[in-house]
Amino acid sequence: MHETEQHDLSDDSDYAAASRHHAPGGIMRTDSGKSTASEAGGSEVLYLKDNVAIHPTQYASERISGRLRLYKQGSSLFLSWIPYKPSTDGAVDSLGHGSSSIPVEKDRNLYTIKSLPISDVHSIRRHTPALSWPYIIVVLSSGLAYPPFYFYNGGVREFLATLKQHVFIVRSADDSNVFLVNDFQDPLQRTLSSLELPRVVSVANRASRHKSDLSSSSLDDSERLNGASYDATASTSEYSARQKKSHDPARDISIHVLEKFSLVTKFARETTSHLFRESHNDGLNAYEKKQQTDYGSLKPISTSDDKQKDSNVIPVASDPLEFEKLPLVWGKQRMHPLCLEEWASFLDSEGRILDSKALRERIFYGGVDHNIRKEVWKFLLGYHEYDSTYAEREYLASVKKSEYEVIKSQWQSISSVQAKRFTKFRERKGLIDKDVVRTDRSVAYYEGDDNPNVTILRDILLTYSFYNFDLGYCQGMSDFLSPILYVMKDEAESFWCFVALMERLGPNFNRDQSGMHSQLFALSKLVELLDSPLHNYFKQADCLNYFFCFRWILIQFKREFEYDQVMHLWEVLWTHYLSEHLHLYMCVAILKSHRKKIMGEQMDFDTLLKFINELSGNIDLDWTIREAEALCICAGENGAASIPPGTPPSLPIEPDMGLYPQEDEVL
Repeated sequence: MHETEQHDLSDDSDYAAASRHHAPGGIMRTDSGKSTASEAGGSEVLYLKDNVAIHPTQYASERISGRLRLYKQGSSLFLSWIPYKPSTDGAVDSLGHGSSSIPVEKDRNLYTIKSLPISDVHSIRRHTPALSWPYIIVVLSSGLAYPPFYFYNGGVREFLATLKQHVFIVRSADDSNVFLVNDFQDPLQRTLSSLELPRVVSVANRASRHKSDLSSSSLDDSERLNGASYDATASTSEYSARQKKSHDPARDISIHVLEKFSLVTKFARETTSHLFRESHNDGLNAYEKKQQTDYGSLKPISTSDDKQKDSNVIPVASDPLEFEKLPLVWGKQRMHPLCLEEWASFLDSEGRILDSKALRERIFYGGVDHNIRKEVWKFLLGYHEYDSTYAEREYLASVKKSEYEVIKSQWQSISSVQAKRFTKFRERKGLIDKDVVRTDRSVAYYEGDDNPNVTILRDILLTYSFYNFDLGYCQGMSDFLSPILYVMKDEAESFWCFVALMERLGPNFNRDQSGMHSQLFALSKLVELLDSPLHNYFKQADCLNYFFCFRWILIQFKREFEYDQVMHLWEVLWTHYLSEHLHLYMCVAILKSHRKKIMGEQMDFDTLLKFINELSGNIDLDWTIREAEALCICAGENGAASIPPGTPPSLPIEPDMGLYPQEDEVL
């Protein structure tokens, strides 16, 4: 085992640049521009930053903003983070933050840090995503990790610089973004300590865990993990070198696992906290072994080409996530679809959904019976609110039908003389007329000449082009509308459900392709995170634009599955149960399942594009959803950070939330 080198933080150009702006006494300037030297109780505020936020969920709008402070009391240094109090009238508070995004009181209290001694901090990890806000993860000596703190107004550099002036900090040579605090241990002892993986859980779950779970530090479990075929490096040569010498996984696993399992979403925190209590397969109980056996029987359907052996295939680096194939990690067994009786159990006497999260979870794992899709989809798409009553929904349908007719009349009233002088209208109408006659014509609902349903499809798309004149109509929109009309069988309701869907997926059709590029960028980062050798191969093959996945993302796998399967997949995606971006994890899952063929046959872009297109009809949907679920959980907070806020199908980010960090805060 090699001795881990450490460098002083003073070799950091970011620190050096920041420290030049600080007063000799180390007093930091606050957001208001005034130095704060002391407070009541004899404490001295050294650093203060407003609008530092955490995200209890993966949604950019659902954040808890607060004030982060470093202060000194006597000879001891403390950290505190206090969330802002929500305003009572629903307006913005005194600091200019809207209270609509602030969760309930119990969630605010859950994450409050009143006084954390810096002596209890083991390390601080800095993240500066290219297309998101910088954030830090504070890890305690006990192995507990606080949720990430996002610096919406910058300030990570100053935070670290202030810390440096008052405590001993060293930068780990293993990862330049990890700063070890008060770390005087022998490197060998520190490496052994980091193997205590069962203790690396979220602080937010501490109250619900038994003390014995937190105090257990089984080296036997870690040794069993060491025996698994895992190496967290991205280099292919290092994978092949594993057989030549014993590899110490302490550095890789402790940091890599901490990042992956310091999750933003409450669900992922609750799920992954159990993972660390389990050893490898030898420690599984009978039920878990059965789960693993059931999962092992599910594999992607191979094409005929996959079965042919090619003597020119080169050796391929092993999957870096191979060691994680434990039954508590991989996706849960799929369930039967939600039926009418079960659907009724989610409604109260007036028609309100009693537990929307439980309903979304149920649909995520089983989908919906076709005979109740018409009602359920209206909730999933946002046409109905979960807390609406039967009477409210009936009234809404009447109002929306009238609104639809008004919008539709706008293009219906255009005379032929007007149309000659309305180029944009003629172009859009011509494009829609061409597309609808070739959209899902093999489906009985749309087949045959002079089919009235095809006419309704055209009318809805024309009406939408007037409703959203900036976006208008683009090829691919008819693919989204077709299943909606097939399920709703009502023109006005189909229109408004389509409108709700386009609120999220409309950016897929932007002329500048910004929505598609943001998703392809996020996919690239997810593959890099979850399968670095495959990502490195794409980089070598000049395929990092991931354009070969363009069709998958543009129309949400519409061309890859049968019509019934597409409806099932979409209702799973619309739950947003684990992530709004599960479709991206599905892309990763499919690519990973074919990694050996892709890398072994050294596919270039054209060959890869042809291969991906030929997978249509040969992908196991249930397997892919389960694999995507597993990858989403494994990626955790790092996966969420790889996806820029506002990336479709997320709703557009709030006006006051810029997509890019401040220029001087990119460290």
